[in-house]
Amino acid sequence: MGQQLEQAKATDQTRIEFIQALLNDIKALDYMIDNRLFESGITRIGAEQEICLLNADWRPAQNAEELLQKINDEHYTTELARFNLEINLDPLTLESSCFRDMEASLVDLLRKGRKVADEHRTRFLLTGILPTISKSELVFDYMTQQPRYWAMNETIKASRGSDIELRLRGVDELAVVHDSVLFEACNTSFQLHLQVHPDDFIDRYNWAQAISGPVLSACTNSPLLLGRELWSETRIALFQQSIDTRNSSYALKDRKARVNFGNRWSSGTASDVFKNDIASHKILLAKPIDSNSMDQLRHGQIPKLQALNLNNSTIYRWNRPCYGVGGGKPHLRIENRYIPSGPTVIDEIANFAFWIGLMNGRSEHLNDFTEHMDFREAKANFIKAARYGKESVLKWFGKEYSASDLVCNELLPMAYDGLRKCNVDEKDIHRYLSVIEGRCKGLTGSQWNIRSYRNLKKRMSQDNALIAITQEMYRLHQQNKPVHTWPVMEGRLPDANKSHRVGHIMSTNLFTLNDNDHADLATSIMAWKNIHHLPIENESGELVGLLTWTHMKRQREATNTANEQVADIMTKDVTTVTPETEISEAIRIMKTNEYGCLPIVRDRHLVGIITIHDVLPYDT
Repeated sequence: MGQQLEQAKATDQTRIEFIQALLNDIKALDYMIDNRLFESGITRIGAEQEICLLNADWRPAQNAEELLQKINDEHYTTELARFNLEINLDPLTLESSCFRDMEASLVDLLRKGRKVADEHRTRFLLTGILPTISKSELVFDYMTQQPRYWAMNETIKASRGSDIELRLRGVDELAVVHDSVLFEACNTSFQLHLQVHPDDFIDRYNWAQAISGPVLSACTNSPLLLGRELWSETRIALFQQSIDTRNSSYALKDRKARVNFGNRWSSGTASDVFKNDIASHKILLAKPIDSNSMDQLRHGQIPKLQALNLNNSTIYRWNRPCYGVGGGKPHLRIENRYIPSGPTVIDEIANFAFWIGLMNGRSEHLNDFTEHMDFREAKANFIKAARYGKESVLKWFGKEYSASDLVCNELLPMAYDGLRKCNVDEKDIHRYLSVIEGRCKGLTGSQWNIRSYRNLKKRMSQDNALIAITQEMYRLHQQNKPVHTWPVMEGRLPDANKSHRVGHIMSTNLFTLNDNDHADLATSIMAWKNIHHLPIENESGELVGLLTWTHMKRQREATNTANEQVADIMTKDVTTVTPETEISEAIRIMKTNEYGCLPIVRDRHLVGIITIHDVLPYDT
């Protein structure tokens, strides 16, 4: 995607010319399919590795561009945020030692990047969502300084006509309005590519859709976002909402999200999948196209279909069709986009081998599977797997299975057969698929995260628990041990107290009242809940005052309070700080003024609060 989104705002004329080039590319694709110009007789696999960058405090780093320049390797490229990098792995022929070779290549590339990162006090971590990321890092200062990313942000917001609203609900709930697409950057993936011949494309594509739920159930690794327990694979919901171009309306309209699973089995040719996407979605980006694909074909050249690839890069199917040219020959690929990054390289390659095995191991009795499996069952399986992971109940050709039983008893044997059909080395088959089996009988990455997080929160603050998990993930990732062998954390404190901003330690579980509420209600709530500080908001949600324990005691001792409102007894002169304020500065303010608390605000709206007890561990 990064290499495609090169253009900022397109003029009307550029847009018209781009659409003409896009339609021309579709004609060229149809011609190449009809005239059998695609590469045949070989199958290649490839992958893209997204990486989280951590600073010395185990928070998101901000130096991706600097590291990229120092690493100086064409395999590395930028991502949307300055705390991510991506590695594009070289394609390999699907045979013999390909998975072992891909693992070795990825390990070498990561080692090369880490050597540079270490010199800049930066760490690499493979994880679907970084536990320690906070809203403080989801601001424009953390967006990669390239026009293509700003163009995407502006175009998506313009299409919506408003800021981006996220509402995710799992064990906890996250509801927030944000002014950029940077929440999308919370997602880090290990994207898988499989070359497919045009004659088999639709059948293989539909099969990729059918197995998505079961495959995902065994690979989940992203249950935490901003300290909330959400979905087993939170990336699925977060990605869809963070770049959704649809706006709310009173009209009841079925509009497809740009991040989507689809609504029906595909039919026709690969070209029809692209055509459906063009018909279903607005053209987001446009740029001048310097070649005519049909003219190139007439002159015996293979076109790159630049317009088609740019448009395709802005439509995020979880199984995405891709067109490419290698060695002067065109090819088609299916890109699997739902697998999370990490938690180790061996876990990722095991996920890859499992998916490839299933893609090639379908039993003969399932050749007409679309006749016996409703598409909505496949889609429901995918959503359930994203929500509940290995603990979900999935429907597979009319029967219900626990996800673990389905994977272990039905799909793993199929994956073994599929890899053997591709002549993958038997030792490698057992090495990687045994990792999948180990997760089915043990823990997935998401289960390890949640169990560890709950244990740690019994013994330490939420922020320290998130740091501790991140530190342990990093330590075990270095050993490349599969996640099902990781011991659940019981209560080890972080190596050092690494919080520096109040946004990292503030409480967001707040009791608030409005200034027009009855004063007796406010003081009663403070007494019931043993609250010493109660922020007061107006009808617009802006912080306008503060009630303290002293106010509560005075009001309780007073007479004739029947008509008093909160505004009559609250302090209106309230000192506040922002989430980016250094904890040391907050301590100075509280000590100088003998404050027991500090409200945390952004744009006059309350986002959290810290008390003297929260900052005592940092007062050194």
